[in-house]
Amino acid sequence: MATDHIRYDVLARDALRGVLRRVLTDAAANGLPGEHHFFITFISHAEGVKLSPRLLAQYPEEMTIILQHQFWDLVVTEDRFEVGLSFGGIPERLVVPFSAIKNFFDPSVQFGLTFEPAESGAEAMEPNLPASAAPSSVTVPAAEPAPAPEAEAAEEPAKTGEGAEVVRLDRFRKK
Repeated sequence: MATDHIRYDVLARDALRGVLRRVLTDAAANGLPGEHHFFITFISHAEGVKLSPRLLAQYPEEMTIILQHQFWDLVVTEDRFEVGLSFGGIPERLVVPFSAIKNFFDPSVQFGLTFEPAESGAEAMEPNLPASAAPSSVTVPAAEPAPAPEAEAAEEPAKTGEGAEVVRLDRFRKK
């Protein structure tokens, strides 16, 4: 297999993070247009993430936030965003580097981005990854968002030893 010296995977991932950065920058400047709102899942213990000890204890692995009606002071920089949100009536300030984001989803238009977790320094240390390593994907489901992970787990128990299962959204559509 040929060595990817250009690192298309890194370039594609960075370009997709640029889409996320642009969307959040526009929301910070102008608010959310129409029915747009964002579900953002990030690794809560990733380098640069700043959460209160209370939130980190509650979400030690990953956390999903929703930017819709009640958020404030959204600030977007080149490498991260900061936002004020309320959790259980307690205001919190979150700092999330773009490199910590796993998923972005705007259910109003069924647009989503999924990012592979970036390991700090791994890109600089491993320049010879195969070209087939996909850094992220764009998902544009047709109609309804998939149910919450808890609902999926309740309907279909995890199969051990078989790896990940690809689930089509058609399975969850009302017929």
